Amino acid sequence: MPFLEHLEELRWHILKSLGSILIAATIAFLAKDLIFDNILFGPKKQDFFTYKLLCKTSTFLELGDTFCIKELPFRVQSRTVSGQFSAHIWTSITAGFIVAFPYVLYQLWLFISPGLVKNERKKARGFVGISSFLFFVGVLFGYYVVTPLSIRFLGSYTVSSEVFNDFDLSSYIGLVRASVISSGLIFELPIIVYFLTKIGLLTPEFMRKYRKISLVIVLTLSAIITPPDIASQVIVAIPIMILYELSIFISKKVIKSNDDS
Repeated sequence: MPFLEHLEELRWHILKSLGSILIAATIAFLAKDLIFDNILFGPKKQDFFTYKLLCKTSTFLELGDTFCIKELPFRVQSRTVSGQFSAHIWTSITAGFIVAFPYVLYQLWLFISPGLVKNERKKARGFVGISSFLFFVGVLFGYYVVTPLSIRFLGSYTVSSEVFNDFDLSSYIGLVRASVISSGLIFELPIIVYFLTKIGLLTPEFMRKYRKISLVIVLTLSAIITPPDIASQVIVAIPIMILYELSIFISKKVIKSNDDS
């Protein structure tokens, strides 16, 4: 296929992906109460699943109410005229991207798969399903772990009793959005490693050699997407390091498969 025809093909796949995101975003826009009251502001409530689980864990470990949430002393306000409408629009787009993610990946697969030989297409057949699964696991991790930890720490942190936490709506939504999307993309690490190994840019030996440097990067990344307390950073770093070790195993399998073929 000539280069311009490749571009035309890519354009249609992009348009279909954007169309799916727009449809999902429209549905999310209409489901305003569900998206905002139940999902987005869920981690703001004391009876949120993660907070109850932390409290039960504290009781089980005989630590009293150390991890229990007594209150989240902050309010969420909109300080601009178009603040709530803009939040509604961008939240709907974010929700649309998350929901339509498998279809976006499917369109990506339709574009790149013709360039693979039959054996490569067969081995990468589960690309859409596995990538979507990892992404949604990451989204759930960001929502149920990173977000509540961040809100609990930052929402109750004060420099003086004279200062009350009044968070802007866009700031609150931005925290939730960044936690969820970044976690979802981080969980795609095994897929990224698979393709980088496939094209010869990465090897398991390289990943083992720079494991210590990777640990520093992981901790830095954890510090960026979580509040600045050690416990939260460790909680986030553990699954990322597990993904890193899994990626080494995947890279090793890819190298072995290439040698066998």
